[in-house]
Amino acid sequence: MQRSWDKDKLIRVNMTEQTVAVEPFPDEWKLLGGRALSAKILLRDCDPTCDPLGPGNVLTLLPGVLSGTAAPTSGRLSVGCKSPLTGGIKEASAGGEPAQDLMKLGYRGIIVTGQPADRSKLWGLEVDVNGVRLIAADSYRGMLNYAMCARLLANYSSDASVISIGPAGEMLLSGASVACTDRSKDRRPARHAARGGVGAVMGSKCLKWVVVDAGKAPVRQPADRPGFAKFAKAFSNDYLTKGRHETFKWGTSAVVPIANMLNTFPYRNRTEGQNPHFERLDGARIRESFATRGGEMHACMNGCIVRCSNVVHDASGDYLTSALEFETLTLLGSCCDINHWEDVAELDRLCDELGVDTIETGAAIAVMMDSGGIPWGDAERVKTLLRDDVRQGTELGRLIGNGAVAVGKARHHPRVPVSKGQAIPAWDPRSMKVVGVTYATSAQGADHTAGLIVDPVISGRDAVIKSQEVQIVNAATDSSGMCTFLAVSLDELRAFYGHFYGHEVSRETVADMGWNCLADEWEFNERAGFTAADDVLPACMVEEGIGPEHSIKFDIAPELTALAKVRQQHGESLYRGGAAG
Repeated sequence: MQRSWDKDKLIRVNMTEQTVAVEPFPDEWKLLGGRALSAKILLRDCDPTCDPLGPGNVLTLLPGVLSGTAAPTSGRLSVGCKSPLTGGIKEASAGGEPAQDLMKLGYRGIIVTGQPADRSKLWGLEVDVNGVRLIAADSYRGMLNYAMCARLLANYSSDASVISIGPAGEMLLSGASVACTDRSKDRRPARHAARGGVGAVMGSKCLKWVVVDAGKAPVRQPADRPGFAKFAKAFSNDYLTKGRHETFKWGTSAVVPIANMLNTFPYRNRTEGQNPHFERLDGARIRESFATRGGEMHACMNGCIVRCSNVVHDASGDYLTSALEFETLTLLGSCCDINHWEDVAELDRLCDELGVDTIETGAAIAVMMDSGGIPWGDAERVKTLLRDDVRQGTELGRLIGNGAVAVGKARHHPRVPVSKGQAIPAWDPRSMKVVGVTYATSAQGADHTAGLIVDPVISGRDAVIKSQEVQIVNAATDSSGMCTFLAVSLDELRAFYGHFYGHEVSRETVADMGWNCLADEWEFNERAGFTAADDVLPACMVEEGIGPEHSIKFDIAPELTALAKVRQQHGESLYRGGAAG
């Protein structure tokens, strides 16, 4: 019997030669997808010393192993490249529909290389049941993401989805994101692979969009259909009825009060860990608006059981944005002393339209405010900054679009909270030591999705061990296509893989996949010139405290933090069925 993965393929797009080739997917990569596959491809095909915006960089658009199947919430897309923001390897992931659609067509991913000699033209990539082709896309130049996707999708079936960049990606701004359309009726480009400037790399390839039209292609079928269906049903029931779902029932915006209490709701460029006006940013205010304005919680992708995305309407009852996340409320809101969720919702929509990372953009604006360039809390000035300056590519707009480090250098301002050149997310390393170790040691730079444990008590060596363990689990999860909000364990991952492929997949195999992904990423960065000196947090996170008497600081010594990258210390409890796994 023909198995659904027997004829899996990879799409290779050479933008220099303007050619498209489809090749068989290597069998030895069968268990690799998403982030782990991206690391493997980049380490093999991309010179780590290349110019991130030059022809030598490689862009990967990769679904996870389980994407396109009936596994719940398994359709995340990994976007990989050498980052123009950090100078190292980067993987950023997004929800939405494109990953599911690619896998239904049997494509394990898209690899984009080279760069057109004529940089004045833009291109689009069509993927459907009839094949893959490059077509001219100049008519979409400069278009904002929402209008562009609406116009583009009018030419395809109602089943089509889009991967796109906005004007920021076209301008090669280091904070540019890659958008994916969601499963709403309007197929909104509201899900972003946002971090590290992946949109700038897509722009450097002169690739404006990828449209994937899977038509009525069925979901991918497992080898053990009864076993897969039974386990998926049991997993979903467990998630929805035994407490796991409660964490994200109302989306990440609901954690604002808890984060503020725990000194991890940064205020005024992280000079404080608590915001005295936090209640105006609390996600409860968004939920209250549903009754009068409309809006709801929804699933960003087909088969999602988390449903963490809040659909936000404006005062007139018209759609404004989705989802308004905790990270955005923190970085574009609290960190800039902008303390009304409605203002942050407008800023979030502007960022999605332009195609920029809300974390990096918020951090850049906070540095600008901290240095006296913009008054604290001036929401209208920030809206104008995004709507006009970034959109038009003015000197100021490009500065903000290039991120926090660029602003700090231009303003000669010392407090620039970054790791490896990337802005630190909401979860503060001083109060959350585990995530501080992750920010310092991850090849991705400051990225909470690389390994987050919300526990202010864990410190010292225990924080290092927990960071390492959660980094392994998150790398494995990112490779599966499943959402980290499912809190899937290594045993659950191996069960899904085993039923899909029809043979047992050991716990050690899945844990090693996560570890090897990290090792590949670290090796890429080492080849790019990174050293142990890059695995430290900036002085403002070590010397400046928050909380009572500003006493809470990141105080884990570099020599202890370094153990997170040592193989023999890499979380043996994961192999024995420890809590982190």
